[in-house]
Amino acid sequence: METLITNGIQISVNTFYRKDQSDPYAFQFIFGYHVTIENLGDQPVQLLSRHWTIYDSIGSTREVNGDGIVGLQPVLNPGESHKYQSWCPLTSDMGYMSGSYLMQNLQDNTTFRAAIPKFNLIAPYKYS
Repeated sequence: METLITNGIQISVNTFYRKDQSDPYAFQFIFGYHVTIENLGDQPVQLLSRHWTIYDSIGSTREVNGDGIVGLQPVLNPGESHKYQSWCPLTSDMGYMSGSYLMQNLQDNTTFRAAIPKFNLIAPYKYS
């Protein structure tokens, strides 16, 4: 699990390989990831949008931007957390993702970026 704290927002990511949805012969490798976002600060925040950089070991990089996460823009009061699961397709069996969430402090309406830790996407057979 990878974890990073930015401005009182802790983001933890745990990844897994979706063998049942992958087809290596067709260069389709599907990875899933669980994200936990925790507000360790003392003011309420709302997640507004996301930015991902996705690197595939064949040398391609793509950027993904969008509102919220899986259709939600959760509000996190101090001490609260939000968990979700998503997935990422690659054309090789190795890569990584990193990025940030645009957060808004609901007390003073300022915005800031909470960094998402870089996490590897590696098919488990690469470890043997």
